[in-house]
Amino acid sequence: MTATWTDTSTYMDWESRAVSADDVMEHVWSGMTCFVHGAAATPTTLLQAMCTRGDLTDVTLYHMHVEGELPFTDPAVSDRFHSVSLFTGPGLRKPIAEGRADYVPVFLSDIPALFASRAIPLDAVILQLSPPDTHGFCTLGTSVDVARAAVDSAPVIVAEINRQMPRTHGNTLVPFDRLTAFTITDRMLPQHPSDPSTLITSRIGELIAGLVDDGATLQMGIGAIPDAVLTRLGNKHDLGVHTETFSDRLLELVRAGVVTNRQKRVNPGQIVTSFVMGSQLLFDFVHDNPLVSFHGCDFTNDTSVIRKNPRVTAINSALQVDLTGQVCADSLGHRIYSGIGGQMDFMRGAALSPGGKPILAFPSMAAGGEVSRIVLELSPGAGVVTTRGHVHWIVTEYGAVNLHGKSLRERAELLIGVAHPDVRAELRRDVAQLRHFVMTTG
Repeated sequence: MTATWTDTSTYMDWESRAVSADDVMEHVWSGMTCFVHGAAATPTTLLQAMCTRGDLTDVTLYHMHVEGELPFTDPAVSDRFHSVSLFTGPGLRKPIAEGRADYVPVFLSDIPALFASRAIPLDAVILQLSPPDTHGFCTLGTSVDVARAAVDSAPVIVAEINRQMPRTHGNTLVPFDRLTAFTITDRMLPQHPSDPSTLITSRIGELIAGLVDDGATLQMGIGAIPDAVLTRLGNKHDLGVHTETFSDRLLELVRAGVVTNRQKRVNPGQIVTSFVMGSQLLFDFVHDNPLVSFHGCDFTNDTSVIRKNPRVTAINSALQVDLTGQVCADSLGHRIYSGIGGQMDFMRGAALSPGGKPILAFPSMAAGGEVSRIVLELSPGAGVVTTRGHVHWIVTEYGAVNLHGKSLRERAELLIGVAHPDVRAELRRDVAQLRHFVMTTG
């Protein structure tokens, strides 16, 4: 019988085809538009090699949140490399504020189609991948998100194959033969330890945990509040996970049998995610683990997919909320802070899910307790990420209120009730003057 499988010996000696990072980046030319892999998968080795090339000019770099050293943000090379954030991280806030980089406000679920349709025409992708298996497939590792569509759209693929990049399951395969050039590294991924708990985040976590029903499908981000929620779900049963991302705290619920994914309708029995960030413990957990299925965010964040799951409980955050329920989550006034991301995707998806609960949670005060997050009106320049028509649950350390179906008068009363006590009187006075409401006292 004649074998029809690919000869695996081709991939057993894949290392012999590696070249230096400098040689890899010879395949990126002046005038190219490139996608840069993000989060824990940021290919910093290749980015460094790119920026040391003095002959490269007019290179545009599209990316999500990127980690580690980012030499292309140096003012000295801003005339040669142009960064465009599809979601902004700490390393790009200053360059954007100074006009040396750009930001695209866009739903995370919409980004893959921009690449696929060539509305953003990519010439190359710069990736960090896991090593190929005996069948000749690398994986996108910890970040599939918009990288899946970028890989499928660009003719040139250059990669850092990192021996420590987890091999992940789902829609994450990249054929080794598609690589234009690659180098090999053996370095730890950037890690994000869990944020320490405070009295405020603990209280918010307790309130949200009380809203989570048995059999719910969770979407949560990364940070102190999601962590505080997850640590308080140990008494729940048959929870599922369909999310953009998750971090270490979820692992405890998986091991305890709280997260089973049995009641999900989409990928039952599996945790569905788009990317992960956390500690080495988390990276070890997702490595070659069929329990975790990674997908592009045009799948994970598609409201028509999200709504199929039961009791979707989506937990997101806000920088500012006005008394009508408008939510700013991407900017501090005119200053871009993060991005639209997937908040609206999951807020709407949860609202359409049977028994779903879209939740926005945040401490009542910001700036070290000096500034209220609940305000009469959003700051000038603040972007409305979630509209007043999409808002449901608002949670602070002072309570949880549901604005859905409430009038402007009722919303103002409810939101003032969960604002910090020090600002409630002022908010009541201001909204009464603005809208001629007769407000209750307290």
